[in-house]
Amino acid sequence: MGDTRIFLTNVNMLRVYFFVALILISGVGCSKESNQAPSEITIISTATINPVLKGLSTNPLLHIAVYIPEGNAETNYRSIQCTLNKDALSDLEKIEVFVTTSEAFNTNTRVATLLPTVENFDIPIDLKAKPGVHHLWVSGMLKNSANIDHFIELHGNSMTDFSGIKKMISEYKSGFKKRMGVALRKAGDDGVNTYRIPGIVTTDKGTLIAVYDVRYTTSRDLPGNIDVGANRSTDGGKTWEKMKIIMDMGAPHENNGVGDPCILFDPVTKKIWVAALWSKGNRSIAGSGPGLTPDETGQFVVSSSSDDGLTWSEPFSITPQVKDPKWKIFFQGPGNGTVMKDGTLVFPAQYWDENGVPHGTIVYSADHGTSWKSGKSAKSNTTESQVVETTPGTLMLNMRDNRGSFRSVATTTDFGKNWTEHATSYNALQDPVCMGSLIKEPVEVKGVKKEVLFFSNPNTSSGRNNITIKASLDLGETWDPINQLLVDERECYGYSSLTKIDDQTIGILYEGTKDLYFVRIPIADIIK
Repeated sequence: MGDTRIFLTNVNMLRVYFFVALILISGVGCSKESNQAPSEITIISTATINPVLKGLSTNPLLHIAVYIPEGNAETNYRSIQCTLNKDALSDLEKIEVFVTTSEAFNTNTRVATLLPTVENFDIPIDLKAKPGVHHLWVSGMLKNSANIDHFIELHGNSMTDFSGIKKMISEYKSGFKKRMGVALRKAGDDGVNTYRIPGIVTTDKGTLIAVYDVRYTTSRDLPGNIDVGANRSTDGGKTWEKMKIIMDMGAPHENNGVGDPCILFDPVTKKIWVAALWSKGNRSIAGSGPGLTPDETGQFVVSSSSDDGLTWSEPFSITPQVKDPKWKIFFQGPGNGTVMKDGTLVFPAQYWDENGVPHGTIVYSADHGTSWKSGKSAKSNTTESQVVETTPGTLMLNMRDNRGSFRSVATTTDFGKNWTEHATSYNALQDPVCMGSLIKEPVEVKGVKKEVLFFSNPNTSSGRNNITIKASLDLGETWDPINQLLVDERECYGYSSLTKIDDQTIGILYEGTKDLYFVRIPIADIIK
């Protein structure tokens, strides 16, 4: 299950000791030998790696730090000279500038608002800069009609003071060229406190189906007032239909939640399946116990759609089919399930045994959802997992490991009766104890069609930030760092879900903080 801890990390910004960053740049007036701050006025711009999202009123584009050495008089700046790429001129609703007291992005003090109409333009400001460090943030808001396959590239070239003196801006690090995307769900939409736990799939018609937790009153996990919501997109994620509630276990809502969805599409029956955990009362992880009934233990429930996600069946429990009555709880791993070449449906799963120790495993159906079976433990002390079929008959389970630092990986050729720990287990994919996403898709690599594994998670060993997509060209045997892409470096809740949109594009649905974001990524940007 998702926890709502946020871990503070350095997100590629200038820190409080501004001159430390300046030392890394030649020619800005600082002494490398003495480690002293620069002796002259210095202006540096940086940019976080983050997409610009439709639906958000503010998106960080550019951070400008102005350093005025001690002993200087106050310097008053009247404008910032900028360059913007041509596509962005038609995509932007407005640009705003905010003054902040530190390098952290916030929108408390706005000093300028404008809509650029040409690529080279001035932003009028009134900044009274006394000795010290002053922070400016340039933010952008997209039009509803913005093309999310475009980029926004903004550069601050110089700043001009009220006497007409122009000071050039030095650029530090990267992130100036930004992808675009959609804020699919935002905290407060439809009166909902938090949206969490994304899953996404592409149907045979090319429709994207996104599912997630609708956490009405708080950001906390089950038990609570939580339903499973869904959105459809018929144009590859560029626009989305309104949210539908597809799982609601009824009154009393505060004590009858359902969440942590996992989704798959059956290409044989054309059904979409969603699995979730139903907590009748306090029957989530902490309050669930031995037994099979809803009054004893959390329920592994499934729902399906036979009309491309337009309508959904009533959820029903498969717990009696798959749970050992001794176990305290048994439910799915959120995100994505998979379908094997022989048509077997497979969901990643997890159970807490009679001693309260968690184990990663699978749930599968050989008859397209009529009946279900479960596997045995792939590894103890693992929880949220993802599963793919690597070679015919071989399933790979990629697991969140409570030991921390890395993902654990195991394979089975007999539907989880026996597992073999993989060579990459607990050494190849760093992870901060978080959910991740794993899919297998046929793509063209250097003119040759091959099956590729795509994986996403917060690419850190601790702290939830740096949402990254990685590709393995040998079905998970190795993960070459060259084939990865940092999507969003900001702190977040950390969960993500991948889907192949078309032969050129991967879609990622991931958590911000209480929000869900969707971005289209060219496969060529991941596989180099």
